[in-house]
Amino acid sequence: MSKKIAIGGDHAGYYHKEKLVKWLQSEGYEVTDFGPFNADSADYPDFVHPACDAIEKGDCDFGVLICGSGQGVTITANKHQKIRAALCWDTDLAAVTRQHNNSNVVCMAARWTAYELAESIVKTFLNTEFEGGRHQRRVDKISC
Repeated sequence: MSKKIAIGGDHAGYYHKEKLVKWLQSEGYEVTDFGPFNADSADYPDFVHPACDAIEKGDCDFGVLICGSGQGVTITANKHQKIRAALCWDTDLAAVTRQHNNSNVVCMAARWTAYELAESIVKTFLNTEFEGGRHQRRVDKISC
């Protein structure tokens, strides 16, 4: 069974998002694109909240969010109780946030992340397992 991925962002992340959707589908993932659907100015919360809702309901397993700085999508995603979103700018961070934090959403800064690196970050994130153990105790304490 393939992993189901929710993806979204804003106008600054639009071009990376479009390429990531095609790449993820070619890798066998089921992708739900929450937008935006063009490069016109857009408000990231309009796309991030529905993507995170889909993860919280179990309709999607993981999320990929991308905006200009990565900060807006990360802050917005982390308002959701069942979301652990991490802003990643390299593959090491993508791996450790899965291993130690059981993050379920990876966020990126389109303006500072070349597309090829974004693809590597997502690949690492989706292929790294949570280590559990002592990390589970910490993850259990995150939600308010």
